[in-house]
Amino acid sequence: MTLCLRLAALLVAVPIATAAPQGGAPLPAASRAAIDSIFVPMSHSGEPGCAVGVYRNGAVVFTRGYGFANLTHDVPITPTTRFTVGSVSKQFTAASIALLARAGRLSLDDDVRKYIPEMTAYPTTVRVRHLVHHTSGLRDFWELVGLSGLRFDDGYTNDDMLAMAARQRGLNFAPGAEYRYSNTGYLAMAVIVQRITGQTLREFADSAMFRPLGMRETVFLNDHNEIIHDRATAYSPRDGGWSVNVWNNDIIGQGGLVTTISDLQKWDENFYSGAVGGREFLDLMHTTEPLTGGAANSYAFGLQLATYRSAKVVEHTGSSGGYRAALVRFPDAHTSFAMLCNRSTANTTQLSQRMADVVLRESLGAAEPRRVTAGEEERSSKDAGRPARSRRQRSSVASRAPNWGERSGRWCWIPRRDARCSSSARAPRPSRWHRSRRRGATAAARGSR
Repeated sequence: MTLCLRLAALLVAVPIATAAPQGGAPLPAASRAAIDSIFVPMSHSGEPGCAVGVYRNGAVVFTRGYGFANLTHDVPITPTTRFTVGSVSKQFTAASIALLARAGRLSLDDDVRKYIPEMTAYPTTVRVRHLVHHTSGLRDFWELVGLSGLRFDDGYTNDDMLAMAARQRGLNFAPGAEYRYSNTGYLAMAVIVQRITGQTLREFADSAMFRPLGMRETVFLNDHNEIIHDRATAYSPRDGGWSVNVWNNDIIGQGGLVTTISDLQKWDENFYSGAVGGREFLDLMHTTEPLTGGAANSYAFGLQLATYRSAKVVEHTGSSGGYRAALVRFPDAHTSFAMLCNRSTANTTQLSQRMADVVLRESLGAAEPRRVTAGEEERSSKDAGRPARSRRQRSSVASRAPNWGERSGRWCWIPRRDARCSSSARAPRPSRWHRSRRRGATAAARGSR
Protein backbone atom coordinates (compact mmCIF):
# COMPACT_ATOMS: atom_id res chain seq x y z
CA MET A 1 0.00 0.00 0.00
CA THR A 2 2.84 2.38 0.88
CA LEU A 3 4.48 1.72 -2.49
CA CYS A 4 1.20 2.44 -4.27
CA LEU A 5 0.78 5.71 -2.40
CA ARG A 6 4.28 6.84 -3.29
CA LEU A 7 3.84 5.94 -6.93
CA ALA A 8 0.60 7.91 -6.99
CA ALA A 9 2.36 10.86 -5.36
CA LEU A 10 5.04 10.87 -8.03
CA LEU A 11 2.37 10.99 -10.68
CA VAL A 12 0.71 14.04 -9.09
CA ALA A 13 4.01 15.85 -8.56
CA VAL A 14 3.19 17.42 -11.91
CA PRO A 15 1.18 20.64 -11.32
CA ILE A 16 -2.54 20.05 -10.84
CA ALA A 17 -4.97 22.41 -12.54
CA THR A 18 -8.70 22.89 -12.69
CA ALA A 19 -10.74 24.36 -15.50
CA ALA A 20 -11.81 27.97 -15.38
CA PRO A 21 -15.36 28.45 -14.11
CA GLN A 22 -18.17 29.01 -16.55
CA GLY A 23 -18.02 32.55 -17.85
CA GLY A 24 -14.27 32.93 -17.40
CA ALA A 25 -12.00 32.37 -20.38
CA PRO A 26 -8.92 30.38 -19.33
CA LEU A 27 -5.48 31.82 -19.84
CA PRO A 28 -3.78 31.07 -23.17
CA ALA A 29 -1.64 27.95 -23.22
CA ALA A 30 1.55 30.02 -23.49
CA SER A 31 0.66 31.96 -20.34
CA ARG A 32 -0.17 28.78 -18.44
CA ALA A 33 3.15 27.25 -19.48
CA ALA A 34 5.02 30.41 -18.46
CA ILE A 35 3.44 30.33 -14.99
CA ASP A 36 4.23 26.62 -14.65
CA SER A 37 7.88 27.39 -15.36
CA ILE A 38 7.98 29.82 -12.45
CA PHE A 39 7.08 27.04 -10.02
CA VAL A 40 9.33 24.28 -11.35
CA PRO A 41 11.41 24.18 -8.12
CA MET A 42 8.26 23.28 -6.17
CA SER A 43 6.93 20.70 -8.62
CA HIS A 44 8.87 17.69 -7.39
CA SER A 45 8.22 14.85 -4.98
CA GLY A 46 9.20 15.73 -1.43
CA GLU A 47 8.75 19.47 -1.87
CA PRO A 48 6.19 21.70 -0.18
CA GLY A 49 4.86 24.34 -2.51
CA CYS A 50 1.99 26.65 -3.36
CA ALA A 51 -1.55 26.83 -4.65
CA VAL A 52 -1.94 29.76 -7.03
CA GLY A 53 -4.84 31.48 -8.70
CA VAL A 54 -5.40 34.17 -11.30
CA TYR A 55 -8.71 36.04 -11.07
CA ARG A 56 -10.03 38.09 -13.95
CA ASN A 57 -13.39 39.78 -14.55
CA GLY A 58 -15.14 37.88 -11.78
CA ALA A 59 -13.80 34.38 -12.48
CA VAL A 60 -10.89 32.13 -11.62
CA VAL A 61 -9.16 31.88 -15.00
CA PHE A 62 -6.17 29.89 -13.78
CA THR A 63 -5.67 27.79 -10.67
CA ARG A 64 -3.04 25.20 -9.97
CA GLY A 65 -1.29 23.37 -7.15
CA TYR A 66 2.47 22.82 -7.06
CA GLY A 67 4.25 20.53 -4.60
CA PHE A 68 2.90 18.69 -1.59
CA ALA A 69 0.53 19.66 1.19
CA ASN A 70 1.81 16.92 3.48
CA LEU A 71 5.26 15.38 3.10
CA THR A 72 4.63 12.54 5.55
CA HIS A 73 1.75 11.11 3.55
CA ASP A 74 2.68 12.45 0.10
CA VAL A 75 -0.54 14.46 -0.22
CA PRO A 76 -0.30 16.86 -3.18
CA ILE A 77 -1.37 20.49 -3.11
CA THR A 78 -4.48 21.07 -5.19
CA PRO A 79 -6.50 24.22 -5.92
CA THR A 80 -8.85 23.20 -3.06
CA THR A 81 -6.14 22.83 -0.40
CA ARG A 82 -6.65 25.09 2.60
CA PHE A 83 -3.85 27.25 4.01
CA THR A 84 -3.22 29.56 6.92
CA VAL A 85 -2.61 33.00 5.38
CA GLY A 86 -0.96 35.07 8.11
CA SER A 87 -1.43 38.81 7.70
CA VAL A 88 -3.60 38.49 4.61
CA SER A 89 -6.15 38.04 7.43
CA LYS A 90 -5.82 41.70 8.42
CA GLN A 91 -8.11 42.94 5.66
CA PHE A 92 -10.94 40.82 7.08
CA THR A 93 -10.36 42.19 10.57
CA ALA A 94 -10.32 45.74 9.17
CA ALA A 95 -13.45 44.97 7.13
CA SER A 96 -15.23 43.94 10.32
CA ILE A 97 -14.36 47.29 11.89
CA ALA A 98 -15.43 49.11 8.71
CA LEU A 99 -18.81 47.33 8.68
CA LEU A 100 -19.41 48.26 12.33
CA ALA A 101 -18.41 51.86 11.63
CA ARG A 102 -20.77 52.03 8.65
CA ALA A 103 -23.56 50.62 10.85
CA GLY A 104 -22.94 53.33 13.47
CA ARG A 105 -21.88 50.86 16.14
CA LEU A 106 -18.48 52.49 16.60
CA SER A 107 -16.64 55.58 15.48
CA LEU A 108 -13.14 55.46 14.09
CA ASP A 109 -12.40 58.37 16.41
CA ASP A 110 -13.38 56.40 19.52
CA ASP A 111 -10.76 56.06 22.23
CA VAL A 112 -9.64 52.43 22.23
CA ARG A 113 -10.10 52.42 26.02
CA LYS A 114 -13.84 52.79 25.50
CA TYR A 115 -13.81 49.11 24.50
CA ILE A 116 -10.57 47.92 26.10
CA PRO A 117 -10.36 49.64 29.51
CA GLU A 118 -7.41 47.39 30.38
CA MET A 119 -5.20 49.79 28.39
CA THR A 120 -5.43 52.52 31.00
CA ALA A 121 -1.70 53.13 31.42
CA TYR A 122 -1.13 54.78 28.05
CA PRO A 123 -0.44 58.50 28.42
CA THR A 124 -2.07 59.51 25.12
CA THR A 125 -5.39 58.66 23.51
CA VAL A 126 -5.14 55.88 20.94
CA ARG A 127 -8.09 55.92 18.57
CA VAL A 128 -9.57 53.08 16.54
CA ARG A 129 -8.34 54.68 13.29
CA HIS A 130 -4.78 54.52 14.63
CA LEU A 131 -5.10 50.76 15.02
CA VAL A 132 -6.34 50.39 11.45
CA HIS A 133 -3.49 52.33 9.82
CA HIS A 134 -0.62 51.10 12.06
CA THR A 135 -0.11 54.54 13.54
CA SER A 136 -1.09 53.70 17.13
CA GLY A 137 2.39 53.40 18.62
CA LEU A 138 1.33 50.17 20.34
CA ARG A 139 4.26 47.83 20.75
CA ASP A 140 4.06 44.73 18.59
CA PHE A 141 3.32 41.73 20.77
CA TRP A 142 5.70 39.47 18.82
CA GLU A 143 8.53 41.86 19.64
CA LEU A 144 7.49 41.75 23.29
CA VAL A 145 7.49 37.95 23.19
CA GLY A 146 10.99 37.96 21.71
CA LEU A 147 12.37 40.47 24.22
CA SER A 148 10.86 38.43 27.05
CA GLY A 149 12.74 35.33 25.90
CA LEU A 150 9.49 33.41 25.42
CA ARG A 151 8.77 30.86 22.73
CA PHE A 152 7.12 32.20 19.60
CA ASP A 153 5.11 29.01 19.09
CA ASP A 154 3.48 28.65 22.49
CA GLY A 155 -0.29 28.30 22.70
CA TYR A 156 -1.04 31.97 23.17
CA THR A 157 -4.57 33.35 23.01
CA ASN A 158 -5.92 36.83 22.30
CA ASP A 159 -6.32 37.31 26.06
CA ASP A 160 -2.64 36.49 26.63
CA MET A 161 -1.45 39.01 24.08
CA LEU A 162 -3.92 41.65 25.25
CA ALA A 163 -2.65 41.25 28.83
CA MET A 164 0.93 41.66 27.62
CA ALA A 165 0.02 44.83 25.72
CA ALA A 166 -1.92 46.21 28.70
CA ARG A 167 1.14 45.86 30.93
CA GLN A 168 3.07 48.34 28.80
CA ARG A 169 3.45 51.81 30.28
CA GLY A 170 4.17 53.72 27.12
CA LEU A 171 3.91 53.87 23.34
CA ASN A 172 6.59 53.77 20.66
CA PHE A 173 5.48 57.23 19.49
CA ALA A 174 2.57 59.64 19.73
CA PRO A 175 -0.48 58.17 17.97
CA GLY A 176 -0.67 59.33 14.36
CA ALA A 177 2.90 60.60 14.26
CA GLU A 178 4.54 57.56 12.65
CA TYR A 179 3.77 54.38 10.77
CA ARG A 180 4.99 51.20 12.41
CA TYR A 181 3.43 47.84 11.66
CA SER A 182 1.77 46.49 14.80
CA ASN A 183 0.08 43.13 15.17
CA THR A 184 -1.09 44.32 18.58
CA GLY A 185 -3.30 46.91 16.91
CA TYR A 186 -5.11 44.30 14.84
CA LEU A 187 -5.50 41.96 17.79
CA ALA A 188 -7.08 44.91 19.64
CA MET A 189 -9.47 45.37 16.71
CA ALA A 190 -10.58 41.74 17.09
CA VAL A 191 -11.22 42.37 20.77
CA ILE A 192 -13.24 45.48 19.93
CA VAL A 193 -15.41 43.52 17.47
CA GLN A 194 -16.14 40.94 20.14
CA ARG A 195 -16.98 43.47 22.83
CA ILE A 196 -19.33 45.43 20.58
CA THR A 197 -21.15 42.50 18.99
CA GLY A 198 -20.90 39.77 21.62
CA GLN A 199 -19.47 37.54 18.89
CA THR A 200 -15.89 36.46 18.45
CA LEU A 201 -14.20 37.76 15.34
CA ARG A 202 -14.56 34.24 13.96
CA GLU A 203 -18.33 34.33 14.45
CA PHE A 204 -18.81 37.89 13.24
CA ALA A 205 -16.73 37.48 10.10
CA ASP A 206 -18.56 34.27 9.25
CA SER A 207 -22.02 35.82 9.58
CA ALA A 208 -21.21 39.22 8.07
CA MET A 209 -18.85 38.24 5.23
CA PHE A 210 -18.01 34.59 4.68
CA ARG A 211 -21.51 33.11 4.50
CA PRO A 212 -23.01 35.97 2.44
CA LEU A 213 -20.18 35.56 -0.10
CA GLY A 214 -20.32 31.76 -0.13
CA MET A 215 -16.85 31.37 1.40
CA ARG A 216 -17.54 27.95 2.88
CA GLU A 217 -13.89 26.95 3.31
CA THR A 218 -12.80 30.08 5.18
CA VAL A 219 -12.53 30.46 8.96
CA PHE A 220 -10.67 32.43 11.58
CA LEU A 221 -9.04 29.54 13.43
CA ASN A 222 -9.05 30.36 17.15
CA ASP A 223 -8.40 26.78 18.33
CA HIS A 224 -5.21 25.22 17.04
CA ASN A 225 -6.44 21.77 18.12
CA GLU A 226 -9.44 21.95 15.79
CA ILE A 227 -9.34 19.59 12.83
CA ILE A 228 -9.39 21.52 9.56
CA HIS A 229 -9.89 19.15 6.66
CA ASP A 230 -7.65 19.54 3.61
CA ARG A 231 -5.33 22.02 5.31
CA ALA A 232 -1.70 21.93 4.23
CA THR A 233 1.05 21.38 6.77
CA ALA A 234 3.71 24.11 6.71
CA TYR A 235 7.45 23.50 6.49
CA SER A 236 10.80 25.26 6.85
CA PRO A 237 14.20 24.06 5.61
CA ARG A 238 16.41 22.03 7.96
CA ASP A 239 19.56 20.00 7.34
CA GLY A 240 19.05 19.84 3.60
CA GLY A 241 15.43 18.77 3.95
CA TRP A 242 12.25 20.07 5.55
CA SER A 243 10.81 20.21 9.06
CA VAL A 244 7.24 20.94 10.17
CA ASN A 245 6.68 24.58 11.13
CA VAL A 246 3.05 25.04 12.17
CA TRP A 247 2.42 27.42 15.02
CA ASN A 248 0.09 26.34 17.79
CA ASN A 249 -1.31 29.67 19.01
CA ASP A 250 -4.97 30.66 19.04
CA ILE A 251 -4.52 34.36 18.22
CA ILE A 252 -6.78 35.90 15.60
CA GLY A 253 -7.18 39.40 14.21
CA GLN A 254 -3.60 40.01 13.18
CA GLY A 255 -3.69 36.63 11.43
CA GLY A 256 -5.35 33.28 11.96
CA LEU A 257 -7.41 33.00 8.77
CA VAL A 258 -7.59 29.67 6.91
CA THR A 259 -8.90 29.76 3.34
CA THR A 260 -8.57 28.51 -0.24
CA ILE A 261 -7.85 29.94 -3.67
CA SER A 262 -11.51 29.76 -4.73
CA ASP A 263 -12.79 31.43 -1.55
CA LEU A 264 -10.31 34.28 -1.89
CA GLN A 265 -11.66 34.93 -5.38
CA LYS A 266 -15.13 35.52 -3.91
CA TRP A 267 -13.67 38.03 -1.48
CA ASP A 268 -11.59 39.66 -4.20
CA GLU A 269 -14.62 40.10 -6.43
CA ASN A 270 -16.50 41.83 -3.61
CA PHE A 271 -14.12 44.77 -4.10
CA TYR A 272 -15.81 45.28 -7.48
CA SER A 273 -19.39 44.24 -6.71
CA GLY A 274 -19.83 45.55 -3.18
CA ALA A 275 -22.19 42.63 -2.46
CA VAL A 276 -21.08 42.88 1.16
CA GLY A 277 -20.93 46.42 2.49
CA GLY A 278 -21.81 48.44 -0.61
CA ARG A 279 -19.86 51.21 -2.31
CA GLU A 280 -19.32 53.32 0.83
CA PHE A 281 -17.80 50.32 2.59
CA LEU A 282 -15.42 49.72 -0.33
CA ASP A 283 -14.40 53.37 -0.35
CA LEU A 284 -13.65 53.19 3.37
CA MET A 285 -11.58 50.03 2.93
CA HIS A 286 -9.29 51.94 0.54
CA THR A 287 -9.03 55.04 2.72
CA THR A 288 -5.58 56.09 3.90
CA GLU A 289 -4.64 58.85 6.31
CA PRO A 290 -1.47 61.00 6.35
CA LEU A 291 0.67 61.14 9.44
CA THR A 292 0.30 64.14 11.71
CA GLY A 293 3.44 65.66 10.20
CA GLY A 294 1.93 65.49 6.72
CA ALA A 295 3.85 62.46 5.40
CA ALA A 296 1.84 59.97 3.38
CA ASN A 297 0.84 56.57 4.76
CA SER A 298 -0.17 54.06 2.10
CA TYR A 299 -1.66 51.51 4.52
CA ALA A 300 -5.48 51.49 4.31
CA PHE A 301 -7.85 49.00 5.99
CA GLY A 302 -5.65 45.91 6.06
CA LEU A 303 -4.60 46.75 2.50
CA GLN A 304 -1.37 48.20 1.15
CA LEU A 305 -1.87 50.65 -1.72
CA ALA A 306 1.08 50.59 -4.09
CA THR A 307 2.13 50.48 -7.74
CA TYR A 308 3.95 47.90 -9.82
CA ARG A 309 5.35 48.84 -13.21
CA SER A 310 3.20 51.97 -13.16
CA ALA A 311 0.01 49.99 -12.48
CA LYS A 312 -2.11 50.57 -9.39
CA VAL A 313 -1.92 47.66 -6.93
CA VAL A 314 -3.88 46.77 -3.78
CA GLU A 315 -2.11 44.02 -1.90
CA HIS A 316 -1.13 42.26 1.29
CA THR A 317 1.20 39.41 2.09
CA GLY A 318 1.25 37.13 5.09
CA SER A 319 3.36 34.63 7.00
CA SER A 320 2.77 32.34 9.96
CA GLY A 321 5.15 29.53 10.83
CA GLY A 322 6.08 28.06 7.46
CA TYR A 323 2.98 29.41 5.70
CA ARG A 324 3.33 32.24 3.18
CA ALA A 325 0.53 33.99 1.31
CA ALA A 326 -0.26 36.95 -0.93
CA LEU A 327 -3.32 38.51 -2.53
CA VAL A 328 -2.35 41.12 -5.13
CA ARG A 329 -5.05 43.01 -7.03
CA PHE A 330 -4.64 45.17 -10.14
CA PRO A 331 -8.01 46.96 -9.96
CA ASP A 332 -7.75 48.82 -13.27
CA ALA A 333 -7.30 45.48 -15.06
CA HIS A 334 -9.87 43.65 -12.91
CA THR A 335 -7.17 41.03 -12.40
CA SER A 336 -5.72 39.56 -9.22
CA PHE A 337 -3.11 37.02 -8.22
CA ALA A 338 -3.44 34.80 -5.16
CA MET A 339 -0.75 32.62 -3.72
CA LEU A 340 -1.03 30.26 -0.76
CA CYS A 341 2.15 28.39 0.20
CA ASN A 342 3.34 25.92 2.82
CA ARG A 343 7.09 26.54 2.45
CA SER A 344 8.71 29.35 4.41
CA THR A 345 11.17 30.13 1.60
CA ALA A 346 8.47 31.13 -0.89
CA ASN A 347 8.79 34.81 -1.77
CA THR A 348 5.14 35.47 -2.50
CA THR A 349 5.67 39.10 -3.49
CA GLN A 350 8.20 38.25 -6.17
CA LEU A 351 6.27 35.24 -7.39
CA SER A 352 3.07 37.27 -7.72
CA GLN A 353 4.92 39.92 -9.69
CA ARG A 354 6.33 37.31 -12.04
CA MET A 355 2.81 36.01 -12.70
CA ALA A 356 1.66 39.57 -13.33
CA ASP A 357 4.51 40.00 -15.81
CA VAL A 358 3.08 37.06 -17.74
CA VAL A 359 -0.63 37.79 -17.56
CA LEU A 360 -0.56 41.60 -17.77
CA ARG A 361 2.46 42.04 -20.02
CA GLU A 362 0.49 44.14 -22.53
CA SER A 363 -0.70 46.68 -19.95
CA LEU A 364 2.23 47.07 -17.56
CA GLY A 365 4.90 49.74 -17.77
CA ALA A 366 8.64 49.23 -17.98
CA ALA A 367 10.05 46.21 -16.16
CA GLU A 368 11.46 46.79 -12.69
CA PRO A 369 14.69 45.26 -11.35
CA ARG A 370 14.15 42.05 -9.44
CA ARG A 371 16.20 41.02 -6.44
CA VAL A 372 15.27 37.34 -6.34
CA THR A 373 15.12 35.12 -9.39
CA ALA A 374 15.95 31.43 -9.11
CA GLY A 375 12.76 29.84 -7.92
CA GLU A 376 11.95 33.05 -6.02
CA GLU A 377 13.22 31.37 -2.87
CA GLU A 378 13.42 33.99 -0.16
CA ARG A 379 16.03 32.31 1.99
CA SER A 380 18.26 29.26 1.68
CA SER A 381 18.17 26.38 4.13
CA LYS A 382 21.23 27.72 5.95
CA ASP A 383 19.28 30.88 6.80
CA ALA A 384 16.21 29.07 8.07
CA GLY A 385 17.13 29.55 11.70
CA ARG A 386 17.16 33.34 11.51
CA PRO A 387 14.11 35.54 11.94
CA ALA A 388 12.83 36.89 8.63
CA ARG A 389 11.94 40.55 8.42
CA SER A 390 9.96 42.54 5.92
CA ARG A 391 11.41 45.64 4.28
CA ARG A 392 9.53 47.91 6.65
CA GLN A 393 10.80 45.97 9.68
CA ARG A 394 14.42 46.01 8.44
CA SER A 395 14.32 49.72 7.69
CA SER A 396 13.25 50.57 11.24
CA VAL A 397 15.54 48.19 13.12
CA ALA A 398 18.06 50.90 14.01
CA SER A 399 15.35 53.10 15.50
CA ARG A 400 14.26 50.63 18.15
CA ALA A 401 15.77 50.85 21.60
CA PRO A 402 16.82 48.39 22.71
CA ASN A 403 16.22 45.57 20.27
CA TRP A 404 17.82 43.04 18.00
CA GLY A 405 19.34 43.93 14.65
CA GLU A 406 21.04 42.15 11.78
CA ARG A 407 24.69 42.49 10.83
CA SER A 408 26.38 40.33 8.21
CA GLY A 409 23.73 37.68 8.55
CA ARG A 410 24.07 37.48 12.34
CA TRP A 411 22.20 38.98 15.26
CA CYS A 412 23.53 41.75 17.49
CA TRP A 413 22.12 43.77 20.34
CA ILE A 414 21.20 47.43 19.76
CA PRO A 415 21.48 48.86 23.28
CA ARG A 416 20.12 52.36 22.62
CA ARG A 417 18.15 54.30 20.04
CA ASP A 418 21.10 55.88 18.21
CA ALA A 419 23.25 52.74 18.16
CA ARG A 420 23.99 50.58 15.17
CA CYS A 421 24.87 46.92 14.97
CA SER A 422 28.57 46.38 15.61
CA SER A 423 30.78 43.49 16.60
CA SER A 424 31.24 45.04 20.04
CA ALA A 425 27.48 45.05 20.56
CA ARG A 426 27.02 41.33 20.09
CA ALA A 427 25.14 39.51 22.79
CA PRO A 428 23.51 36.08 23.03
CA ARG A 429 19.79 35.67 22.64
CA PRO A 430 17.93 34.45 25.75
CA SER A 431 18.31 30.72 26.23
CA ARG A 432 14.63 30.03 25.64
CA TRP A 433 14.91 31.66 22.22
CA HIS A 434 17.69 29.21 21.36
CA ARG A 435 15.58 26.28 22.53
CA SER A 436 12.69 27.50 20.41
CA ARG A 437 14.96 27.85 17.39
CA ARG A 438 16.23 24.29 17.72
CA ARG A 439 12.64 23.15 17.70
CA GLY A 440 11.95 25.07 14.51
CA ALA A 441 10.05 27.86 16.23
CA THR A 442 11.91 30.87 14.91
CA ALA A 443 10.55 34.34 14.37
CA ALA A 444 10.41 33.65 10.65
CA ALA A 445 6.67 33.70 11.05
CA ARG A 446 6.01 36.15 13.81
CA GLY A 447 2.56 36.10 12.62
CA SER A 448 2.33 38.31 10.28
CA ARG A 449 3.97 40.78 8.18
